[in-house]
Amino acid sequence: MPTVIAIAARDNGWQERLHQVLVYPIANNDMNSESYIENANAKPLGKEAMQWFVEHYFESPQQTADPRIALAKRDDLAGLAPATIILAQIDPLRSDGRAYAEALRAAGVPVTLEVYDGVTHEFFGMAAVVDKAEQAQQLAGEQLREAFEQE
Repeated sequence: MPTVIAIAARDNGWQERLHQVLVYPIANNDMNSESYIENANAKPLGKEAMQWFVEHYFESPQQTADPRIALAKRDDLAGLAPATIILAQIDPLRSDGRAYAEALRAAGVPVTLEVYDGVTHEFFGMAAVVDKAEQAQQLAGEQLREAFEQE
């Protein structure tokens, strides 16, 4: 995840990150959030699928409280690179992304947050057939280009 790398770079004095682009990030461990409830049965990703991933990735659900997972609950986000967060409306992870954007903004980090209506998780890679995917890719590219030009 770009944020974990950005935090490690900041904390270890490594080369500063110029920008973070996060596409429907896992940034919280609350599977009872608004978007998890609204999109419990969404396809291709719903609440049951996310529970499956937790069960098969972690030894216990409590491990999802790790600050590398529950980024939105961190209180040490100041000094990170600006972020672009791209979210899908029909996605249980939408609330995670919104909460993370709020946490970054509260820490003084510039954030561009864009929620694409009418699309599901995994839309970002479908630019050949989904116009909003092309728009999201263009936004990510523009944000990265601006960050590199300022360097």
